[in-house]
Amino acid sequence: MVGRTHHVDQHRSAVAGIEAMTLASNHAFPRHSHDQFGIGLLFSGAQRSWSGIGPVESRAGDAIMVNPGEIHDGLPVDGCVRRWHILYFDPALVRREAADEMTSEIEVVRPTVRDPLLAERFGLLFASLTASVADPLATEESLLSLIMHVLRRHGRRQPPCSRPPPVAKALARMDAAPASPVTLTELAALSGVSRFQLLRGFAREVGITPHAYLIQRRVRLARELLAAGQAVAEAAFAAGFADQSHMTRAFVRQLGVTPGRYMAAIA
Repeated sequence: MVGRTHHVDQHRSAVAGIEAMTLASNHAFPRHSHDQFGIGLLFSGAQRSWSGIGPVESRAGDAIMVNPGEIHDGLPVDGCVRRWHILYFDPALVRREAADEMTSEIEVVRPTVRDPLLAERFGLLFASLTASVADPLATEESLLSLIMHVLRRHGRRQPPCSRPPPVAKALARMDAAPASPVTLTELAALSGVSRFQLLRGFAREVGITPHAYLIQRRVRLARELLAAGQAVAEAAFAAGFADQSHMTRAFVRQLGVTPGRYMAAIA
């Protein structure tokens, strides 16, 4: 029987708006999403993922990519440890870097790809961002080269996203006040459908249940509060979690790192 392995290093990043992580794990990440663009490189092992285009499989040497808000998961193949570097980019930073050549919102269309040039540029940027002594010019060049390569070769202009009105209303309620308690009955009444209709439609359109979505939104809110300097216990309460332990479990399930280690890396 394969034992559980989950090692995460959240590195200090030389650029605000980019988070850098190294993971070695056979942890199965549940369906979730991030606020940021994610670009990573798998350098050993393999994983299967559910994505917006259906199930995909990534192996050593493959790049893995995800859009902001895109639901995905990650399961190790045969329970074996896979190792990867990943960078999370604030969407505003991506827009700023690509502003000279990209005039509309862009999405990545391939969740996994074998692209040696992308892998090379990713490696240069990761090394530059996490170096003990930053070289601003090298970092800026590597950042722009990677972003433009991904967008030109693996991106497209983002089509407008139109949710059915009941789902859109439920999402809007949870996005507006993720820390506030809410029930399925309240969401259904707000949306003008039965609880079952909302539950079925929400899972079909979003990929997860309303409760799972609300927990994700609370994790995102907690991450913002921690980045702003709030203590872990205070952030847990302000984000709507029952207690610090509840937040920590949700934080690790979604992001792979504890709140304390996240705070240490961004300090």
